[in-house]
Amino acid sequence: MKSMHNELIKAIYELMHHRKDIYFLSSDFGAPALDALRVTFKDRFINVGIAEQNLINLSAGLALEGFTVFAYGMAAFISTRAYEQIRTNLSLHACFKSLNVNIISVGAGLSYDKSGPTHHCLDDISLIRLLPNIELFSPCDWVTTKKLLGYCCDVSCPKYLRLDRYPQNALYAENNEYNFKKGYHQMASGRHGAIISTGIMTHNALHARQILQEKQIEFAVFDVFNLKTFDALSMYMAIKAYDFILTIEEGFTGLSGLDSCIFNLLRMDSNQKTTFMSLGIKNAHIFELGRMDIHGKYGLSPEKIANKIIEVSKKNGCVNQR
Repeated sequence: MKSMHNELIKAIYELMHHRKDIYFLSSDFGAPALDALRVTFKDRFINVGIAEQNLINLSAGLALEGFTVFAYGMAAFISTRAYEQIRTNLSLHACFKSLNVNIISVGAGLSYDKSGPTHHCLDDISLIRLLPNIELFSPCDWVTTKKLLGYCCDVSCPKYLRLDRYPQNALYAENNEYNFKKGYHQMASGRHGAIISTGIMTHNALHARQILQEKQIEFAVFDVFNLKTFDALSMYMAIKAYDFILTIEEGFTGLSGLDSCIFNLLRMDSNQKTTFMSLGIKNAHIFELGRMDIHGKYGLSPEKIANKIIEVSKKNGCVNQR
């Protein structure tokens, strides 16, 4: 098990030996891998302190001078406290000039489960998707996150990387080829329906699929890691034939999240008869502690996901063989 942000910082550290145009900025936020970077590249590492607004301001300024910038902070604060700066200095300025600022946002969803609602980050997908000119990535494991580095350096635009805090098992092989513009990958096939997930919830989706398989119900699983500029037509063609589609995300539902992405795709065909349902967090603050307990209460545990699929499938007759 490895953490997304630690593996990404290690890769950035190695790249900084060869790329003199890379700057790494932190809002007084640490990581084991950051120690070596901070010492080795004192001239290109800046700790702005607990000042997320200035983190974005400085990042934008460096990017305007042609540098590639990684801005590192806690998700709950970098996405909200600095939202005006992201909107004005990145989204707006990107209309006129190339800005390669990569926001490394650590603590997506309920990553800081023990810290309570002040540290939860359930709204960042909605917030970032509202802004023009910013790409939004939500990887499910450290392998995908590490592979994102090449894309971040090659594609010069503002990007928001939504990373989980805790170490996770790898779901992808390290030699897997990614198409970040396509933005999704079908991880498993199925004839009765599809689960479409993003980030940490892809782990739960695959576990739920195993539970369903034991009951002879076969669901495909799609991992969506690009939530903004993914290939909509390709995704639509991949999912349009399913009778039942369920989206799951560790974020607010019905508010421009993953569910909105997929629902809008299905609307491309007015004759589409797919049963569509989304699971996530309703628009409310969560005061319970413990991620697994919260997942259980809000229907996001693998067992609850599988039970919901069985319930809806039986009701709507969606498990007829295709």
